[in-house]
Amino acid sequence: MAASGHSTTGRLSMRLSLIQMNSADEPAANVAKAEGLIDEAVEAERPDLVVLPEFFNTIYFAQHRDYAYMDLAEPEKGPTTTAMRAKAREHGVHLVSTIYEEESAGVYYDTAMLIDREGEIVGKYRKAQPAAVRSLEKIYFRYGSRFPVFEVDGWRVGFIVCYDTFFPESARCVTLNGAELIVVPFASPHQVLWRDVIRTRAFENGAYFAPCNKVGSEDDWTFGGQSMIVDPLGEVLAEADDVSERIVSASISREAVREARRRYPMQRDRRPDLYRPICTPTEDLTPAG
Repeated sequence: MAASGHSTTGRLSMRLSLIQMNSADEPAANVAKAEGLIDEAVEAERPDLVVLPEFFNTIYFAQHRDYAYMDLAEPEKGPTTTAMRAKAREHGVHLVSTIYEEESAGVYYDTAMLIDREGEIVGKYRKAQPAAVRSLEKIYFRYGSRFPVFEVDGWRVGFIVCYDTFFPESARCVTLNGAELIVVPFASPHQVLWRDVIRTRAFENGAYFAPCNKVGSEDDWTFGGQSMIVDPLGEVLAEADDVSERIVSASISREAVREARRRYPMQRDRRPDLYRPICTPTEDLTPAG
């Protein structure tokens, strides 16, 4: 269920595992690979929360312009989510599974699903900024418009997805809605200033930031990996390389969030009364030059 307010109850620590993986053409094979990697993570790391990359069950289809790829979309009760719910229930872990979701005929989203220890879907985040720089996401799915925060073992956990990260307003909205941990499923090639951007998002929000990326080649794209877990002061706790499938794990502490926000009280010192240009329609802005 969605978290409310800023309660300090709940567990003080959490074990987090990110699964950095490559995907192939066959969704069923990708799901089977993910299941095996989840088994491996649970056996080795005993996580409370396991995160999979964006579109882990398919190749990154938005590198192509071909409406046949819409057939990859699955409803909530489709085979991928059914398998992930069963795996969460089997191991008694929380799981984040991000798929190309079909809500209804012709209506598709890039959706991060939060599955609880009993295998129930307890929340969804739909990508707010579909990418259209090198990719063609905007022709495949519509944007979401909410930044919900959910309770996971007493922690307040929010989500953004991939390209959302490069809009600081997205992470800030999740933080203002109460997030202590921001989980970020990714399907991204190498990015300029990747490590610096990720560390900055964590620091400026006083929250743990956990991008989980794809790695390796899928058709014409090669993904950048470097999945990592970053603490609220911008320190990298655990990190994968940019070439290999990996499980990245770390224990995180709610006390670290509290101390970071006491040391750097950006939420206290915000001036939303000054930020009108951020919410002004583009047509109403005065262009530079």
